[in-house]
Amino acid sequence: MTDNPSMDLTPEALLAGIRETRLVAIVRGTDGGAAAKAALAVMDEGFRYVEIALTTPGALEAIRAVRAAAPDGCFVGAGTVLTEQDVERVAAAGGQFMVTPALATSIQESARLGIPVLAGALTPTEAYEAMTRGATAVKLFPASIGGPGYLKALRDPFPGIPFIAVGGVGLEEASGYWQAGAVAIGLGGPLFGDAGSGGDLAPVRDRARGFVALAAEFDRRTAAESRP
Repeated sequence: MTDNPSMDLTPEALLAGIRETRLVAIVRGTDGGAAAKAALAVMDEGFRYVEIALTTPGALEAIRAVRAAAPDGCFVGAGTVLTEQDVERVAAAGGQFMVTPALATSIQESARLGIPVLAGALTPTEAYEAMTRGATAVKLFPASIGGPGYLKALRDPFPGIPFIAVGGVGLEEASGYWQAGAVAIGLGGPLFGDAGSGGDLAPVRDRARGFVALAAEFDRRTAAESRP
């Protein structure tokens, strides 16, 4: 039994979907209304999982708006979720998954409620601790500190931990993280630019299509290489 108010997205379903799409979008800005429009724009272009950072003014209203208008099969969550109270507020607004920048009490609270949570961690100890607290996956943040080589080193002792590389990951870096074993990459500035603060959405849509196409091509190439 679960107290999860967003029963349409279980931790298992989120992890399976992220593995399939390889992409998570991260909206952060100064305008909740603009953030909602940006989230919906990348959903239109093929992204299925978008988080809206709670540091964005009006983030909860933006989550409500995206939840109401999201295409079928698309899900909205919240980023920078730190406290038990944050979890409660996001869940009440319709947020379907939680994302943290670090180890925080929000991880245990999300897990208790059955809500998927991507927990921020950097070191081996933090990654292990995140999973013991009930994380669905570990958000390796900021991934750019060590790059794909560091991720590969982390995965050697922890092959069962699903890692999502976030922070300084753009179109040119994406394949390197996937090759190193990341189940997905998280995309903020390299995808959205200033769209979360009211910037032009046209280039965001172009970049979104580029990332979706890159993920599909990586899967095709990987499948071809694995054939006998």
